[in-house]
Amino acid sequence: MAKSPPHTNRYELFDVTIPALVPIIPLRIGGGFLGCLMFKPNAVLLALGLAASLSLHAEPAHKLLFFTKSSGFEHSVISWKTGQPSFAEKIFNELGTKHPWTFEFSKDGSKFSPAYLAGFDAVIFYTTGDLTSAGTDGQPAMTPEGKQALFDYVKSGKGFIGLHSATDTFHTANEAKKGEDRYANHGKDADSYVQFIGGEFIIHGSQQVATNKVIDKAFPGFADAGESFAFNEEWYSLKDFTSDIHVLTVIDAPGMKGNPYQRPAYPTSWVRQEGKGRVFYTAMGHRDDIWTNPVFQNILVGAIRWTTRDVDAAIPPNLKAVAPEAMTNPPFPEPKK
Repeated sequence: MAKSPPHTNRYELFDVTIPALVPIIPLRIGGGFLGCLMFKPNAVLLALGLAASLSLHAEPAHKLLFFTKSSGFEHSVISWKTGQPSFAEKIFNELGTKHPWTFEFSKDGSKFSPAYLAGFDAVIFYTTGDLTSAGTDGQPAMTPEGKQALFDYVKSGKGFIGLHSATDTFHTANEAKKGEDRYANHGKDADSYVQFIGGEFIIHGSQQVATNKVIDKAFPGFADAGESFAFNEEWYSLKDFTSDIHVLTVIDAPGMKGNPYQRPAYPTSWVRQEGKGRVFYTAMGHRDDIWTNPVFQNILVGAIRWTTRDVDAAIPPNLKAVAPEAMTNPPFPEPKK
């Protein structure tokens, strides 16, 4: 009588027939399934599974610095006054469970140096004021050399993401007070940080729902944002846009209420190249419910993936084409007598 053939497991992707072996231990690398280790007497066989090909395209791991020193106003969403992590840090931790990202949360400006920054693939700022002074939060200040180290770090090919008040940082001529100069464009005389990030905060009005037109739906993170989106948010009125920015969203300022928005439409999210590195900024991020909004979270993910070079995008300068009157700032409100 003919013997029955032994039971086999068949892996169709590779058309490999392997005798059933026990035990079978899954093998994973970087969170992706690579194959199985199968044991039999005196032998160990490695069988590649269907997901092996997927593992070749696994999302790269990155270490990111989320820096939140507040030398000026301290936003509640990044404050440690009620404990750590802050609300924004919790959101980043949640994103880190969905992507191979680890975050370092810091308010210590004194750490900024070439050696320190070399440990990160990208730096995320949610800051205010002159970071070379201890200021409001009393956390250690950044040195002028540390500020330059940030610029050099990005120019070398690394990434920078500015959120919300990152443009309320290192004001030109340290304009701490919202005087008349705060409403002027300084161009090439603007602070080196303002030219680096691509724009500067002037002032904001009352929180309100405002419509942002999506300019580049092909940019990472914007595919599901639609033609436009509208949130209740603390919207910044911005100025001194550098001519080389690639605008991602433009806000409908004429449709808003308040003196800070008495101006033509202007950018609220953009990117630019800094040397070999990549800079991203969005004015969103003041309110807790913005941080839990899927549109904002998708934009954050896209920003991280782009600045860390997981994905590429065409970013030709387009300010004059999509927001031709963006350099027209709101009128300076005369002080009340």
